[in-house]
Parts: sequence; C-alpha cells; structure tokens
Amino acid sequence: MELIQKLNWRYATKKMDPAKKVPKEKLGRILEAIRLSPTSSGLQPYEVIVITNEKLKEKILPIARGQSQITDCSHLLVFAAWDNYTAERINMMFDLTNQVRGVKSESWENYRNILLNSYPSRGEEVNFQHTAKQAYIGLGVGLVAAALEEVDCTPMEGFDPKALDELLELNSRGLRSVAILPLGYREEDKDWLVNLQKVRRENSSFITEIN
Repeated sequence: MELIQKLNWRYATKKMDPAKKVPKEKLGRILEAIRLSPTSSGLQPYEVIVITNEKLKEKILPIARGQSQITDCSHLLVFAAWDNYTAERINMMFDLTNQVRGVKSESWENYRNILLNSYPSRGEEVNFQHTAKQAYIGLGVGLVAAALEEVDCTPMEGFDPKALDELLELNSRGLRSVAILPLGYREEDKDWLVNLQKVRRENSSFITEIN
C-alpha cells in the first residue's frame, strides 16, 4: 500500500529547489537499490556516475537542452552502459561471482563459455543496445527507490549522449551514456506539473489477463 501511495506521489519534477539537498543516507539507499537491480546473466553491464560539481552541471545544462533540473538538482545521476561485451568484462563478472560465493561449479563455467562464445562476436552496437536495456532496469529501480525515500527525480533521455560522453570522458572507460536522473526536491510554487492529476490508462486497456 505504501509503495502505491509513493508512486502516486511521484512525478517527473519540472522545477527543483536548488537550496534543498538530498541527505547522504537517502542517496546511499537509492544508489544501493540501483546496484542491487537485476541484470541479464548478472553481468551488471553499466555504471552510475554521481555528479554534484556545480561547474560540471553548468556544462551539462546545454547538452541536456537547458532543462533546469540539471543545475537545480541536488545530485545528477548518469547511467552509462558498457559500449560492448568483451571477454575481459564477462570473465570479470564470472570470476567475481566465484570469488563471492566461494564455489566454482561446472554448470556455471559452461554458461560462462556460452557467453564468451556468443556475446563478443555479436557486434558492438547489438551489444550496446543490450547493455543499455540493463541500465534502464536500474533507472526504473532508482525511480521507485527515490519515491520510497520521498526524493523527487526526473528521468531524462533528452540530451546529446555523444556530447555528454565526451565531456565526462566516458569513451576512454568503454562507456556510453544512456539516461540521466536528477535527484532533488520539488519547488512547488514554481512547478506547473506538481498539482496536476496523474494520468494513466485504466487496467482494462492496459492489462490483459490470460487464464
């Protein structure tokens, strides 16, 4: 019940109060929820960059079409996906799993080889589209976590990813930006959307049950 109430409370905040900062504890829980998000084969093929530097946010503002949340937010999250699947990256995550679990099973190693023999050869753009989808799972979990913490946020695709990648030097790290998420607190008297009713389709035109 609380989850539904918080999801009804949240909306894509249009005006954030630059004077209000998200407490460290709330930010930590939101980031931890994102880190715990599910990903295909457990490869976790993206990273989250947390930006609080005001000068850097000013540089990102024109890249993000002048959307004021970029500079008004408390923390700006950038979801950056792997630009490709490589043997090194796949092995890194399988080795980490073996290390954390303290066991090395034949079935798990067979699965590693299946991915090693298929993913790297699929092509860079195909692989990036797959890693980007995993980042979006994390973005969704982050939205829900922020709502539970009563922290406002605005998911954004409206930015120039190539320009942002260049500014943050993501290419040198084998990453490409896919989404950004300003976190902060709504400035109610300046946000035209805050008091408008949430609009969603009724279940009858949204959910199909097959029994």
